[in-house]
Amino acid sequence: MQDIEVIESADAAAVALDPVRARLLGELAVPASAAGLAARVGIARQKVNYHLRTLEAHGLVELAEERRHGGITERVLQASAASYVVSPAAVSRTAADPDARADHLSAGYLVALAGRIVREVGVLARRAGSTGTSLPTMTIDTQIGFRSAADRAAFAEDLTAAVIDLAARYHHDDGHLHRLVVAAHPVPEEDS
Repeated sequence: MQDIEVIESADAAAVALDPVRARLLGELAVPASAAGLAARVGIARQKVNYHLRTLEAHGLVELAEERRHGGITERVLQASAASYVVSPAAVSRTAADPDARADHLSAGYLVALAGRIVREVGVLARRAGSTGTSLPTMTIDTQIGFRSAADRAAFAEDLTAAVIDLAARYHHDDGHLHRLVVAAHPVPEEDS
């Protein structure tokens, strides 16, 4: 089971977002048979089976094991990932393009960048998983409290200068390209 799977297909996204199937995916963090799952969620086994076949057809659940009970084979399934993120590519072929936005301080630009990160890292992670290689990534996530808009602007100026200096120091034209995105946004009130 993967930690996080990025869903690229519109059909798979629609399947995963169905409320009943989303609940079954959540329950399948622990492998279960259709009968066991039906008892846990209070839905008829036949309906659970129908939903499981649909989830399996889209690669969202996978066979964990088969158990033989007399002449019957019980299939035990599990979710393909602990959690899922839907790529903007699954929603629209015309996903927001950060390069098409002039205002790099806008929320729209930040959302377009985040969408591009999900699309690109999703593809790279899937490729790395299929070849058994690791994906070299780096993430910095922190919170900072600014006393004023002037402090925020001064921080942005200092951070820009530091990133430009580091990029100039470590960039090599013949090196393997990596994308660096530094973003800041207010923390939503419910999260603070």
